[in-house]
Amino acid sequence: MAKQLDYHTIREIFTRFQTAEAEPKGELNHVNAYTLVVAVALSAQATDAGVNKATEALFKIADTPEKMLELGEEGVIAHIKTIGLYRNKAKNVIKLSRILVEEYGGEVPNSRAALESLPGVGRKTANVVLNMWWGHPSQAVDTHIFRIGNRTGICPGKDVVAVERAIEDHIPVDFQHHAHHWLILHGRYICKARKPACGACLIRDLCPFEDKTE
Repeated sequence: MAKQLDYHTIREIFTRFQTAEAEPKGELNHVNAYTLVVAVALSAQATDAGVNKATEALFKIADTPEKMLELGEEGVIAHIKTIGLYRNKAKNVIKLSRILVEEYGGEVPNSRAALESLPGVGRKTANVVLNMWWGHPSQAVDTHIFRIGNRTGICPGKDVVAVERAIEDHIPVDFQHHAHHWLILHGRYICKARKPACGACLIRDLCPFEDKTE
């Protein structure tokens, strides 16, 4: 675990990220808050590209919890069977859809606690939805961010909650809204787990990682 970087270094890192891509976007396709919840829930242990391929047809016929319930669990399975853990995920999609209809009038709630109470929705999913749909500066820590945070010292922590807290505590407020997107994309395409592309890294000179590649 790298030592926590200082304020000025972190500000320079995120200034570079912002200059390179001012408005980073999540890569999961969705048309409303409900389909975003479903897409993020389906993305656990799956790639965004794989989820997008599976949900392209699904969301055309079931973009509300009511329509998803009409489709039924087997109908959901038929669309998402290319995704890992698809049976359990389909079961959760139907369960959360029923709860949304029965307890929230078919609307997606916008508190973290209410979102986390839905089947298949954990803290990361809740934070993604709060950030992407409602613009709340919540930080969704996935494996990419956990790796980068500890490798670079941007937001080190022994678990995902600690890393989330480090982002909130140390990254300047003006970068908070897009922080997790910049970090996820950097981890996905540059600061990869097995062979980071250090030669193409915007922040190479600011990173304390010792085993840099060319």
